[in-house]
Amino acid sequence: MGRNTRKRRTPLATKAIAASAALALGGGGLIWANFYASAHESNNNAWGNQTKAANAQVATISCPDIGQKLTSVPRQARTEVDGELGNLDRQITDAYQRLMTTRDAQARDASFVQNSILQPLKDRRKAIIDRIKLEINRVGGSAPGSLDTLASCTGTPANQTTAGGQQQQNGGQQQQNGGQQQQNGGQQQGNTGQQQGNGGQAGNGPVAADFVDITKVQPNVAAKPQKSGNASTGVFITRCGVNANKNHNTDNVIVAPGVTNGAHHLHDYVGNQKVNAFSSNQTFLQGGTSCQNKNDLSAYYWPVVRVQDGTQDFDQNADGGGKEGNVGKILTPVQAQIKYVGSPTSKVVAMPQFLRIITGDAKTTTNGLANANAHWSCTGFENKVQLTTQYPICPQGSNVVRTFAFQSCWDGQNIDSANHRTHVAFADANGNCQNGFKAIPQLTMRLVYQVTPPTVQNGVVKNAFAVDGFPEQLHKPATDHDDFISVTTGGLANKIANCINNGQRCA
Repeated sequence: MGRNTRKRRTPLATKAIAASAALALGGGGLIWANFYASAHESNNNAWGNQTKAANAQVATISCPDIGQKLTSVPRQARTEVDGELGNLDRQITDAYQRLMTTRDAQARDASFVQNSILQPLKDRRKAIIDRIKLEINRVGGSAPGSLDTLASCTGTPANQTTAGGQQQQNGGQQQQNGGQQQQNGGQQQGNTGQQQGNGGQAGNGPVAADFVDITKVQPNVAAKPQKSGNASTGVFITRCGVNANKNHNTDNVIVAPGVTNGAHHLHDYVGNQKVNAFSSNQTFLQGGTSCQNKNDLSAYYWPVVRVQDGTQDFDQNADGGGKEGNVGKILTPVQAQIKYVGSPTSKVVAMPQFLRIITGDAKTTTNGLANANAHWSCTGFENKVQLTTQYPICPQGSNVVRTFAFQSCWDGQNIDSANHRTHVAFADANGNCQNGFKAIPQLTMRLVYQVTPPTVQNGVVKNAFAVDGFPEQLHKPATDHDDFISVTTGGLANKIANCINNGQRCA
């Protein structure tokens, strides 16, 4: 996918995945209740050989992420192509909802999922792929020849969801093994907030294996790279609030511009106050800001966190909310700390105006963990334990913490790329930018939430919390992600870079 398309798995993240997986029930594998199989019926891992009863255990629909394959879409075609990619996401969401609402039919007919859900989905995806190829070729580009092979989706059983797999370390490299399935036959009790094996207040996660008592996780935070004599050691802090004014929407202007509900989940917004699917660079300049520094018009936004205690919020009947399995009370962070830091090996250049960066991957349940950048912890444990594939259960008096460290290397030319990844990259293990990329101020964010600790007993989780996501992603913690658009006035971008390069602490 061009330069730096695969996110470098930091030692911290690799160790966090291994540690959390080792402690998880079933290695963090997805738990899914089988409402129709009797206790003696076995589950065959091969999709085509499942019995009628095991067919009901299909947990989600896994489709190739076509957007990540499009690394060189001509600029003239990107608006149309992004719109079509948004349509692909809508198709997967619709198919997943049909999967969820046809369990009786699936139990009676072993071919139901293939014939009534997956084959029609393939046909609809093929039509959109053809339109994407046409748009690229129309403006003189060349669509990848492999696109036609990406139309087919699969029904993924509970024990085969990629992000639920057990990760092990071997010679310093991460290896993924199939997650171990645990079956719990209890029925969902959404009204009380009790969650059984089928997972979650809406039946699409999280599950007990998605949580771990952080006091039982071994320290896994690696040491930071050594600073060289040319390091940029300053810090610039911007204070933009916690979204107390409840500025929300379910759009994604970076990935799906012009597509209403393109994210299929709800975002918190701080900073720029006029961000939606139809915003433009000119809109951002006129949007106003929640930041104390009124020259910081940047957009900082992330999926909301909800507590699934049986209650509902304002969007229980709305797209992106309850209609798509994002349920429960929305939690506002008690702290949202945003700062820019430097490089341990070089000075930084100012961020370009309108630079877009997405960190993490909202689709790790089906894409795998290559681009995962989720970090979950608890106050008092952040320097010792960071989790990627599990949510932490914090001890009394400790709060849940989400942290994000964005890509800190830029190609020096582009403010975005066709797959929204290849124009930026992570530094290597020593803190150096590779392939001619330049160090930019690294955006870091720390969100703190007051959460009543969930309880897990006999494979059942009560009062779970979870990050919003695409419904077919099953609210896995690894799907956490964060979005950023750099918009500044009054020379602020240069002031941030100068502060960091001079070793100052500025706000």
